[in-house]
Amino acid sequence: MAEQAVREAESAVAPESSGTRPQVDSAAGIVVAQFISVTPGVCIQEVPPSVICPEDLLLGGEPAAAQPSPVVAEIKPSQAEGPGDLSRDPDAAQERDEPYDPFAKAEGTEGQIEEYDPWEPFNQAMFTFNRKLDEYVVKPVATVYDKVIPDPLEFGIRNAFHNVRFAPRFFNNLFQGKFKGAGIEVGSFLINSTIGVGGLFEPAKKVFGLETPDEDTGQTLGAYGTKPGPYIVVPILGSFTARDLGGFVVDLALDPFNWLVMPFTNINGAPQLITNEDTVLFAQLGSRAGYIVNERSLNIETTFEGVEESVVDLYGAVRNAYLQKRLKAIKQ
Repeated sequence: MAEQAVREAESAVAPESSGTRPQVDSAAGIVVAQFISVTPGVCIQEVPPSVICPEDLLLGGEPAAAQPSPVVAEIKPSQAEGPGDLSRDPDAAQERDEPYDPFAKAEGTEGQIEEYDPWEPFNQAMFTFNRKLDEYVVKPVATVYDKVIPDPLEFGIRNAFHNVRFAPRFFNNLFQGKFKGAGIEVGSFLINSTIGVGGLFEPAKKVFGLETPDEDTGQTLGAYGTKPGPYIVVPILGSFTARDLGGFVVDLALDPFNWLVMPFTNINGAPQLITNEDTVLFAQLGSRAGYIVNERSLNIETTFEGVEESVVDLYGAVRNAYLQKRLKAIKQ
């Protein structure tokens, strides 16, 4: 009978095999841990000596002597990003015996962007339009183009487009006080236009080591403190902010190619290589279409490939990536 009583006492306190902790009497300040799942990675914290944890109970005996013992911390919804994930602050890191970097910046205080998108319904519609346009028109054309044009020539065409539009980059380097960058832009243009056969090759970069980040009016405005403003998705052209869209228009005006070679408007006394307005219109559209198709052929398998299945909100991911990219460009 005594042995049977001992076995019944042991079964009363033995842990279940399902991976849960048994309920413990809460009398005398003992913490109640009612079937708390043992979750790997859950943060623990120290409690006063008067608190005894379930794991300190001896099978078939009395509780161990009261001492500081770890208990499962309560996870508030505002703290957790996922199951078993606590907010990472210095005190919590010390309690988990994790190294704490005193020089690390607090989350959200550095490089934080504001995804201001008051026109989101319109932008989402334009985003979908651009994706369908790419899927049914641009990508098929670029695929055929890629099979006909060899890769070295595609890169040469990209270089030529970049070279001929050096003027906005030059002016915006000056506007930002980056005189070295402005000098590099002029030198690169002269070298690539001559030795590089009209910009098809890049000897300025590959031979002479002349390279500087591209600058535009949107970055210049940002460098002087202009806020990005609302996020905008433009048909065919893609993502902008209000600041960057205004800067894009200014960059078009800063480019002599747009008012000397293929002018958008007639300027009294200014020389014009092409004077017929219809020819200018088709030349501008053809130039833009050629640039888009050439760029798409160089990235034929990278745009959104495999991304749609791995993200919940593709539109939000693209918006965030664009804003992060622009923030980084302004800081360069």
